[in-house]
Amino acid sequence: MTANEQTLGFQTEVKQLLHLMVHALYSNREIFLRELISNANDACDKLRFQSLDRPELLGDDTTLSVHLEVDKDTKELVIRDNGIGMTREDAITHLGTIAKSGTAEFLKGLTGDGKKDANLIGQFGVGFYSAFIVADAVTVLSRHASVESSEGVRWHSSGDGEYTVSTIDRPARGTEIRLTLKEDAAEFAEGYRIRHLVTKYSDHVAIPVYLKKDEVKDDESPWEQVNQATALWMRPRTDVTDDEYKAFYKHVAHDFSDPLTWSHHRVEGKTEYTGLLYVPSRAPYDLWNRESPRGLKLYVQRVFIMDRAEEFLPLYLRFIRGVIDSADLSLNVSREILQKDSHVDSMKSAVTRRALDMLAKLAKDDPDAYQTFWSLFGECLKEGPAEDYQNKDRIIKLLRFASTHSGDEKQTVGVEAYLERMIEGQKDIYYLVAESYANALGSPYLEALKARGIEVLLLSDRIDEWLMGHLHAFDDHNFVDITRDGLELPGEAPVESAKKETKAQKKLLSRLKEVLADQVSEVKRSQRLTDSAAVLVLSQDDLGPQMRQIMEAAGQSLPVSKPTLEVNVEHGLLKRLDRETDPARFAEIARLVFDHAQLGAGGKLDDAPGYLRRVNALLIELTD
Repeated sequence: MTANEQTLGFQTEVKQLLHLMVHALYSNREIFLRELISNANDACDKLRFQSLDRPELLGDDTTLSVHLEVDKDTKELVIRDNGIGMTREDAITHLGTIAKSGTAEFLKGLTGDGKKDANLIGQFGVGFYSAFIVADAVTVLSRHASVESSEGVRWHSSGDGEYTVSTIDRPARGTEIRLTLKEDAAEFAEGYRIRHLVTKYSDHVAIPVYLKKDEVKDDESPWEQVNQATALWMRPRTDVTDDEYKAFYKHVAHDFSDPLTWSHHRVEGKTEYTGLLYVPSRAPYDLWNRESPRGLKLYVQRVFIMDRAEEFLPLYLRFIRGVIDSADLSLNVSREILQKDSHVDSMKSAVTRRALDMLAKLAKDDPDAYQTFWSLFGECLKEGPAEDYQNKDRIIKLLRFASTHSGDEKQTVGVEAYLERMIEGQKDIYYLVAESYANALGSPYLEALKARGIEVLLLSDRIDEWLMGHLHAFDDHNFVDITRDGLELPGEAPVESAKKETKAQKKLLSRLKEVLADQVSEVKRSQRLTDSAAVLVLSQDDLGPQMRQIMEAAGQSLPVSKPTLEVNVEHGLLKRLDRETDPARFAEIARLVFDHAQLGAGGKLDDAPGYLRRVNALLIELTD
């Protein structure tokens, strides 16, 4: 051991990862090369970006590249880049510990399926450790571009829980990773195998990847470029195959699955940029963490600037992956400058429209694929109408809802299809928000609408009441909540509900209002019920149950409001109530009617013990 050599222990999470790399991901181990080349590419991108302000970092070595060497006799594979490199401290920080909070989520997300689990590696930034899938030992030689050759670093580990790190003399900047391959991984010391893997996984890496030839003729370079190293997004669409688009998506998104769809476009004029947008076929682990890094890879004139530029898409489209390359931004652009640049606002508006048009095309051309998209990202899209007023109508067309005509929760309908199915005389779009699809489908609020053949949109996501608070109308058709007061319905009303109230019924309503004065503001004869006894109806300004729960959970104090009780005077329970002469007994049954209405509205009972007592008393009465 040299004087400056240290032996250190891996962080606990790294030990877990190393064990998983070796055992759980064995069936898909070829991904290690993709990850190491991707890391080398990132190192070159970082150097290119930092050299814009500090050209001395590049020096005379201005051509950035990755070089691969294999030795089938010694079973070694070398991956070398001339990127930004690492200091000794960097090696300890980046190779010995994992600072990312997502590590626990990575470990939690493992399924036991080697192919699916391998896909998580790139997403969680732990790609370096995939080297231990195929290697008994890994040696890293590196020097950061900003330090002297005497400040190079050597890092070595056999993946057994410890690693050594020492300072070395290293004239060349960048990083060299030397893998001593396992006996059963000797295939990765074969040139043809490495060439195939580079073509398969890294063909569209923006820097050239060279493989050392087995045999060299006179005056011939010993290196063969094995990837295209072209900016795919800058090529004409007619020159790019679907397979190439899919392969590039897997590179840019660290995803093994094919995308659902993509949009490749070039915009010229006042603002010039090229965009390549993708919709994933599965949701990322951090989709619901609104603080997680998100956005597109930003390039300026093909020079990489930043990895997750969030300024070009609104938050509700955070699932979109891809690249944007601008001709109008300066090469030394920073995140702070992006937030103030007028070109960025113009580009964000244009890119957002392109993304929404891409989704609209998917919905039109492939409804099944769009249903897959909706099941993955529909709740994100529901955030759009409140966040993006300019594109509200575009977003509304993309929304999908279960309905009373759709058959089940997964068969959804858009508003345009709903409008085509409206009955004669119908102008409004009717909807119901409930705690679950089952509660919505069996809700008493639907009875009169079903009797008239009116389709009702059924909403049961936690965000839905908030969403509908921002959807007032579409194409001159109002969205109408069927649980609200003042509901007017088209179509022929059932005969019974068309009758006027009798004196006895008016007296019953008055008695009910008197005994339920603490619970309700009014008691009315219902025109919306055909089978149920009663429902609670909110005024147009009242908060619904969902929003009330959300705001109470956030600690907000809410004003007390009393609903209106609508009763079906033809129902047996109301007729039984009308015959009750004992005031105390009348009050008990009246409260039972109110409790049933609360349950029908999907709300919580104000007095659950009292409800049980009243039901038990009624059941005993029936059995006597």
